Amino acid sequence: MEQTSGVGVLDKAVAVLDAVHAGADSLATLTTATGLSRATAHRLAVALEAHGLLARDGAGRWRTGAHLAYLAGSDTLLERAAPVLARLRDATGESAQLYRRQGDERVCVAAAERGHGLRDTVPVGAALPMSAGSAAQVLLAFTGEPAPAAAVFTDRTLMEVRRRGWAHSVAEREAGVASVSAPVLDADGKVVAAISVSGPVERLGRQPGRLHGEAVVAAARELS
Repeated sequence: MEQTSGVGVLDKAVAVLDAVHAGADSLATLTTATGLSRATAHRLAVALEAHGLLARDGAGRWRTGAHLAYLAGSDTLLERAAPVLARLRDATGESAQLYRRQGDERVCVAAAERGHGLRDTVPVGAALPMSAGSAAQVLLAFTGEPAPAAAVFTDRTLMEVRRRGWAHSVAEREAGVASVSAPVLDADGKVVAAISVSGPVERLGRQPGRLHGEAVVAAARELS
């Protein structure tokens, strides 16, 4: 590993980022690629994960994080998401969000908010648990993973999500808030994100999927 800036910890962190970008996805391959000790490589990778610059998939493999792509401004999905989210917001009258999985959390990587009235604001960069909410259901259901031990939904719920192609939730993540989500798929049919609308239960009702499921699925297909 070369020192290039004179700030040792920064150079080591960049070396870890470069290694993951080049394909190092485990602690063993990180230490080999960077020349760092296992303890140092692990400490830096976990710190970078906390800032969204690295992430881990369901199998614990390291990958670059959504916040790194957001800062780079070259993420094709994010570039395409803005107008789709805006149209979904206008079609449903509710706030729209795009989530990506980062380890045991889902991160809001793009959003289109209502311009007026009662809103359910999820800021870009917000990290939410994988144990509640329709976006969490989608990200788990379409990878075939079971519901987490702490989840407020069940494996049966995830089976139903896969069958109908969308998920909805009422007061799972936050009291009084409902949401509807659908999977965004890559060219191989793998889920890469979840697109959602969310708002007060007073507007979306106890069966929000019946109200907005079709629009959310259409937006997801447009991004897929």
